[in-house]
Amino acid sequence: MSPPSFTPPSPTTLVLGGARSGKSSFAESLLDGAPALYLATGQALDGEMAERIEHHRRRRGSDWSTLEEPLELAETLEGVMRPDRPVLVDCLTLWISNLMHADRDVDAATARLCTVLGAATGPVVLVSNEVGLGLVPDNRLARDFRDHQGRVNQRVAAICAKVVFVAAGLPLVLKEP
Repeated sequence: MSPPSFTPPSPTTLVLGGARSGKSSFAESLLDGAPALYLATGQALDGEMAERIEHHRRRRGSDWSTLEEPLELAETLEGVMRPDRPVLVDCLTLWISNLMHADRDVDAATARLCTVLGAATGPVVLVSNEVGLGLVPDNRLARDFRDHQGRVNQRVAAICAKVVFVAAGLPLVLKEP
């Protein structure tokens, strides 16, 4: 029996959702049957995060290639995009956190990412948390993070051809070509 054929997703797709909403699994399902590249922004800085990363790797299986890049997302994405290989970026939330901890300019990095996405040469699926639906955080760092996350999501959503919100494992298409 031959493997299922792969139908490429929109050139650029943003998958949003809350923590444990099923957004990563949904994003991966968009690339079923494709020889995809998983561009990971997370870093195993503690045991719990190492377990999360390993869980994602096991779920994806051995058909996926993985490249880890916590900071230089736009540059790395630009270098690995190909028309014949979709890329899954998981996730913008950790990327923003990494940028903030490295004292990088989040707005400049976001502008660069949007430029790369606007010139995408192959399918790109990006995963990001929607963090603006809860309480206002009680400290400045958390509020700054939430504000950066909201602005990044808005800018990337404006560039992407398709945007999907996932809640309780169920996708809701917000934007499509």
